[in-house]
Amino acid sequence: FNIGAQICFGLAPYFIDPGLMTFSLRVQIVFVTIGAVLLFPAERRTIRSWGFLTGIALVLLGTISVLLLKPGGLGKGSAVGVSLALGSGFLYAGYALSVRKHLRGINAMIAFAVVSQYTGIALLACMLMFGKDHGATVFAMSGKQIALLLLSAVIGIGIGHTLYYASINRLGLAVSAGVVQLQPITVSIGSMLLFQEQLTAVQWVFG
Repeated sequence: FNIGAQICFGLAPYFIDPGLMTFSLRVQIVFVTIGAVLLFPAERRTIRSWGFLTGIALVLLGTISVLLLKPGGLGKGSAVGVSLALGSGFLYAGYALSVRKHLRGINAMIAFAVVSQYTGIALLACMLMFGKDHGATVFAMSGKQIALLLLSAVIGIGIGHTLYYASINRLGLAVSAGVVQLQPITVSIGSMLLFQEQLTAVQWVFG
């Protein structure tokens, strides 16, 4: 699940702005909720609460509206990007459900270290087979680019995933996945500051 999600996630930015991509990814909460209801009786009490169900409805309404209100429409390229982001969300949901089912009670750092090894080996194989110049482009990167790549790996993958595992252990999957819904707002702000990618006022309202 994690490997497939990472591949879709990596391809999506080539077709769609990062802000719109992360909003599309939020639909994973629907897949997570369905899976949690089916697999984990302990999660059902939280999921059945009116607050949680209202939140799910707002996530769907907001995500669909942000996408449909894109100036000029989504277009063919953006539609591909949204599809990849939705596919990534579905696979990330499967990943989160697997973590909840099989790694419950295991130290988050150890659990993610093991998952990282499997994922890293598979993605390395994909890079060698399908990557531009079989991954050798990294040698043409500047020192700043490599530093940003390493920083991204430590913050976005290492720290982010380990904290997610820890929160799933302590709070359960439904609550943890719910809190992660804040991500598109922070990504959209960062995209605005770094890449001048602007959401319209109406898109911000629905976001």
